Formats: sequence, C-alpha cells, structure tokens
Amino acid sequence: MRRYPEPMSTSRDLLRHTLATLAYRAGKALRGAPVGFAEFRISESSRTAGQILAHMGDLMEWALSIARGEEKWKDSKALDWGQGSDRFFAATGALDAFLASDAPLKVTPERLFQGPIADALTHVGQLTMMRRAAGGAVRGENYFVAEVTAGRVGADQAAPRREFD
Repeated sequence: MRRYPEPMSTSRDLLRHTLATLAYRAGKALRGAPVGFAEFRISESSRTAGQILAHMGDLMEWALSIARGEEKWKDSKALDWGQGSDRFFAATGALDAFLASDAPLKVTPERLFQGPIADALTHVGQLTMMRRAAGGAVRGENYFVAEVTAGRVGADQAAPRREFD
C-alpha cells in the first residue's frame, strides 16, 4: 500500500504547498519556451505571453502586500522572458518566506488563495496552452506523483516523475 504524507497542519502550510505547486507548474511552462514566445499572443485582443508573465509577478507581489496588510497593486510592463521568470519566482519566494515566518497574516488564507494565488494558477494554464499553440508544447505529467515540496518555489524544481508521451 502506498503511503502518503500526513495532512497539512495549518492553512499557512496549505498555502505554502499551493505556492510550491504553482512554482512547479510554472517552471514547466516557463522553461524552454520557444524563441520569441514572450511576444506570442492568441489574438490581437489578448495579452502576450510576456504580459501574462508580468501579471503573474504582479499577482505574487500583490499577494504579499495583502498578507502584510499593506495592499498595493501595480501593473508592470513585460520584461524579457528570463527576467520576467526571475521576477515571478522571486516574488513567489518572498510570499512563501512571509508565510513561513511568524508574522501575522492580515487576511484570511482562503481570500489569499481565492484571489491572487488562484489567478496565477489560471495564468500558468494559459501559458501552457499558448506554448502548444506556438509550437513549443509542454509535456503533460501526472502531477499527483510530482515531487512538490513546501518552500521549493524557485525556478529550480524537481525533475518530473511521470510525464506523458
């Protein structure tokens, strides 16, 4: 019989695991993107991949400001793909570090999840679909068995355990 880890003990633990899941999935969408992918868009009225990535960084920075009780939003311009990826992972790391600390959370975990974190997960899915449309598909995988660990929220992620052909 397969053994699974013990259930999460707090809402903050679950949020940290969610951020690790976001980083794992985002890493797949961001690594190895085709040349020029940052400028790719599905239609004239849609955002470019680079604009979506900038928005994801904005979401993580906004989430941290909400968690601290200092809500602040900004619309950032798209950076080159590498810089945008670095910014997203740095902002995700800063939010994770806050959640790992003893600092008081100034919003309910549920609201933090339902707003910026869930939105960022949606955008990872958009980038993944855009990668396929741009000719640089991301391999699907069984995410249930992926090595996702709270605190691992940077670009350096575990190798996939079971990708699909």
